[in-house]
Amino acid sequence: MNTIVTSKEKILEKSRELIREQGWAAVNIRSVAAVCGVSVGSIYNYFDSKAELVGAAVESVWHEIFHQTEEDTAFQDIMSCIIWIFGRMEYGSREYPGFFTLHSMAFMQEDKANGEERMRRTWRHILDRLSSVLDRDLRIRPDAFNEQFTREKFASALFSLILSALLRQDYNPDTVLEIIRRTLY
Repeated sequence: MNTIVTSKEKILEKSRELIREQGWAAVNIRSVAAVCGVSVGSIYNYFDSKAELVGAAVESVWHEIFHQTEEDTAFQDIMSCIIWIFGRMEYGSREYPGFFTLHSMAFMQEDKANGEERMRRTWRHILDRLSSVLDRDLRIRPDAFNEQFTREKFASALFSLILSALLRQDYNPDTVLEIIRRTLY
């Protein structure tokens, strides 16, 4: 028996459950209302359209997968950070089968600009975290970066490697870690 949903967060939680169990294509106003045990109109109180609901649900999955907890020490140095990211990618793949495929990244045909903006925000957050970790990592040799080869450019290259591994479903960070070792240490 479903409980009455009275918050956006509960609706997104139920939407993530749908994605986990049936894939992201299962998320629509009617299916979410059904699993929440509320009327379709109740969902429209929080989301103006299916595209908005799906976009918020997918963004919420990305957040669940890559959310860093306060006690998490993964962001103290770049090697730990990469190991953590690859572990989270593996978790995401296990919890949300098929979520990371190219098909799922183009999830919002109705409102593609909105979906792309949500994706860019999530990816920007990860990229900013990589740059931040590179700034704080005391093991990086002092001459590793210069005006032409900046921390931001290296973070962008790492992020590209991470996205490539994500799409290949390769959750072994060894190649990326070796690039870091040879380039920075």
